[in-house]
Amino acid sequence: MRDAQPKAIQLSDYRAPNYQVETTHLRFELFNDYTIVHSKLELVRHQADATSLHLDGQELELISIELDGQPLTAERYVLGEESMEIHGLGERHTLAIVTRIYPAKNTALEGLYRSGGMYCTQCEAEGFRRITYYPDRPDVMSVFTTEIIADAEQFPVLLSNGNPVSETVSDGKRHAVWLDPHKKPAYLFALVAGDLKVKEDRFTTMSGRDVVLKIFVEPQNIDKTDYAIDALQRSMRWDEEVYGREYDLDIFMIVAVDDFNMGAMENKGLNVFNSSCVLANPATATDAAYQRIESIVAHEYFHNWSGNRVTCRDWFQLSLKEGFTVFRDAGFSADMNSATVKRVEDAKIMRTVQFAEDGGPMAHPVQPDAYIEISNFYTVTIYEKGCEVVGMLHKILGAEKFRKGSDLYFARHDGQAVTINEFVSAMQDASGIDLTLFKRWYKQAGTPIVSATTKYDAEAKTLSLTLRQHTPDTPKQTNKLPVWIPVQLGLLDANGNDMAIQVEPAAAWTPESQVLHFKEAEQTFVFSGVTTEPVVSLFRDFSAPVKVQFDQTPTDLLFLLKHDSDGFNRWDAGQRLMLHWIEQAAATSEFSLAPTEREALASLLADTELDAAMVAYLLTLPSEAYISEFSDVVDPLRIHTSREAVCQAIAVDLSAEFKDCYLRLCSSDEYAPIPAQMTARALKNLALSYWARVTDEGLEQAQQQFASADNMTDQMAALIVMVNSGNEAVAAPALTSFYQQWQTDPLVVNQWLSAQAGSSAMGTVEHVKYLLAHPAFDWRNPNKVRSVISIFANQSLVNFHREDGAGYALLADAVIRLNSSNPQIASRLLTPLTKWQRLVPTLSQLMKAELQRIMHQGNLSKDVYEVVSKSLGTS
Repeated sequence: MRDAQPKAIQLSDYRAPNYQVETTHLRFELFNDYTIVHSKLELVRHQADATSLHLDGQELELISIELDGQPLTAERYVLGEESMEIHGLGERHTLAIVTRIYPAKNTALEGLYRSGGMYCTQCEAEGFRRITYYPDRPDVMSVFTTEIIADAEQFPVLLSNGNPVSETVSDGKRHAVWLDPHKKPAYLFALVAGDLKVKEDRFTTMSGRDVVLKIFVEPQNIDKTDYAIDALQRSMRWDEEVYGREYDLDIFMIVAVDDFNMGAMENKGLNVFNSSCVLANPATATDAAYQRIESIVAHEYFHNWSGNRVTCRDWFQLSLKEGFTVFRDAGFSADMNSATVKRVEDAKIMRTVQFAEDGGPMAHPVQPDAYIEISNFYTVTIYEKGCEVVGMLHKILGAEKFRKGSDLYFARHDGQAVTINEFVSAMQDASGIDLTLFKRWYKQAGTPIVSATTKYDAEAKTLSLTLRQHTPDTPKQTNKLPVWIPVQLGLLDANGNDMAIQVEPAAAWTPESQVLHFKEAEQTFVFSGVTTEPVVSLFRDFSAPVKVQFDQTPTDLLFLLKHDSDGFNRWDAGQRLMLHWIEQAAATSEFSLAPTEREALASLLADTELDAAMVAYLLTLPSEAYISEFSDVVDPLRIHTSREAVCQAIAVDLSAEFKDCYLRLCSSDEYAPIPAQMTARALKNLALSYWARVTDEGLEQAQQQFASADNMTDQMAALIVMVNSGNEAVAAPALTSFYQQWQTDPLVVNQWLSAQAGSSAMGTVEHVKYLLAHPAFDWRNPNKVRSVISIFANQSLVNFHREDGAGYALLADAVIRLNSSNPQIASRLLTPLTKWQRLVPTLSQLMKAELQRIMHQGNLSKDVYEVVSKSLGTS
C-alpha cells in the first residue's frame, strides 16, 4: 500500500506560470540504448516580480544545465524526484539543459519510447516531462525548432512538428531540422524516427494553397493507407465548408504506431496514430474499422483548430478541445454516412458507458474540480458528454448562430490557451442569448432524470405536458440545481403523422427546431389545437443526455417503432419495447412475440426503402451492459438468461424472414467501404446471426460465408456466429483456420482474440487464460491487452460475473501486473470493478474484495490508486 495518499490537484489552485517560453530549440541524438536531449529555452517573465521557475521532469538523467551561457551552480536550483526549481531569475534568460533518457525501457509509452524499431512520442497529457525538464503545462506555448540526429541507414525517416527546414547525411548520420511556426504547448510536441514507407497525396485549400499529405507506415502496411488518405481529404474539405477552417502548414503527416495507449494524437502537423485507427484494406479491416478510421482521422485533423490553434489553459478544460472536437467529428460522420445511425451509435455509448460513469464512484463534471492523475480523466464524460453539451448548445442556438459563435471563438482566441467559459462566452456574444444557466452542464456531475406526464383535454383540444428534472447526488456533489434541457419533440396522430404544434408559454418553444426549453425543476407546457389524443415522441434526436421516465404502453411503443418520423426515436421506442420483453422473460422464464409484435419486426425486415443499417439497429436487442443501466440492482445471470430467451424467440418466430433477408442482401459486387454496401452488410450479417441460432441451414450458411468471404467484414461476422453458436465442432476448426490465415497480421489477430474473449459461449475464465498464454498475446502491447482482458470484462458478462469471482480475480491480476509497467492501461482496465456497489450482494462482495486486494499491493501508481481509492470510498 502507498505510504501516503497522492495529493489531488485543484482547479481552484490554478495560477498562471511565472515564465513563458518564447522559443524552444530541441536537439535529439538517437542511439540504440539511450537518447541525449539538448534543450534551449528562451524565457520571459510572465508574472510581475517572479524570480523562480518550475520545471517538470520524470525519469530523466540530468547531464548539464546552463543559464545565459554559464553553468548553473547547485545553490541556484533544487532537483526533486519529478521537478526542478530554479531561483534568482530576472526578466529574460536563455536556459540550456542536457538530459539522457532511455526510450527502449519506457514501457509506460509516454514521452519518447520505442515501438518495435521505431522511435515515437506521446506527450499528452504530461509525457513531455519524460523527455526533458520543461514547464509541462498547456498554458505555456512556444515556437518549437527540432533537430534530430540518428543513424542514416537505420532511421531513413526523421519527423517532427511543423514544416521541414533541412535534411543532410554526413558520416553515416542523418540530420533533420523541423520548424513549427505556430506557438504550441509541449503536449503537442511529436517526434518519429524509423524505417518507414510513405503514402503521399495532396490537397488544395479553399484559398488555393497546396498541402502535401503523407501517411508513414512500416513497409508491410503500405497497402493499408488509401482509405485514411481519402478520409483526411474529405475531412479537410468538410472543415472548410462547415466551419470555415483552413489548414495552416505546408505538410500534414500521420504515422501509424503499433504500441500506443490511446487511439491517436493531434500533434501539430504530425499526428501519431494507433495503427488500428489508420490501417485498412478490404481483406483485413471490417466495415466498423473503416468507419472508426474515418471518424478518428477527422477528429485528429479537426483538432488543428479546436485544440491546437486554440488550446486549453489547463487540464480541467480538457473538454474544451475534446468535447467540441467530438461534436465536430460526429457531424462529419453523420454527413458522410447516415445521420440517424450515427445518432443511435452515440446514444448507445452515452447510455451504456457514460451514464454508468455518471452513476459510479468516478463521476465527475465535464469540467472537473480536482484530479490526482489527469490520465484518468480522458473519459466518456469529457469526450462524449462534452460533445452532447456542445450539441445542446447547437440545439438552443440553431445552426446559424452556432456557426457565428464558433467563428468568433476561433477569431478571438487564435494562438491562445483558454477556458470553457471563454468558449461559452463566444457563443453567447455571437448569438445574443444569455447562457449563464446553461453553464451548469459543465459544473454539475451526474445524469439528469426527467420524468414526464401528459393530460389530454378532448373538450379544450389541449395536451398538457409536465416535465420534472432532478440530478442524483454524486461524490462530493449534492443538491444539484436545474439545468437547461432542450427537449425536441413531436406529436403523432392516429395515422402516425406529425401534428402541427402550438405551445404555451411561447417563449419556451423554438418552432424551427421543434425544441422546448426546459429550465426549471418543474414546468408544464400546454399544446393547443390538438384535435385527437396524440402519441408523444419525446427527446427526438437524443436532444439531451438525460434519463427519461415516461410511462408509455407497449402499444404506444410499437406505434412509435412503426411510425415515428424521427429515426432515433423509432430506435429508442424499439429498445424500450425490447426492454419490456426482457423484463417479461425474466418474470415468467419464457417469452413469445405477440402477433402484432411479430408483424412489426417482419415488416421492418421486408422494408427495402429504410436504411438497411437502421433496420439492423431496430432489430438488435439491447446489450447486457445497456440493460444493466436500467436496473437498480444488477443481476448479470438473470439479465443474460432473459435476454437470450427473447433473442431466441425472435430468431424462431422470424427464421424464414431472416433467411429471406440474408439471401436478398447477398451480393457479388466487389467490396467497397461505401455507405450503401456497408449498410447492406450490416443487415445481412445480423440476419445471419439470427438465422444461424435456430437452424442447421443457417449455421451451414455461416460456415460457407466464412470460407468464401472476400472481405474481413463478412469473414469476421461468420466467425463470430460460429463462435457464439456454442458448437465446438464448428467453432474450433474455424478459429484454427482463421489464425493460420492471418497470424502474421497483428491487427487481424486482435480481432481473432476479441471474438473469443467477448463470446458468452467461449469467453470463459479458463479460455481467456489460454488466450493470455497464447503466442499471439503480448502484455506490452495495449491493443492486445484491450483485445482480451477489456473485451472479456465488458462483453462476456455472464463469464466475467462468474459466481465464484474468478472473472474479477483475472481482471485484478491484470491490473496488478500492469500497474508498474503501464499505469494508464492498468487504470483503464479497472472500470468494470468500479461498479461493485450496483451488483447483487454476493457478487458485490467478491468484486469489492478484488479492489481491496489491489489497494493492498505495494507502490500503486497514481493512476491505479485514484480509481481504486475512489471506488472503495477511501478518497
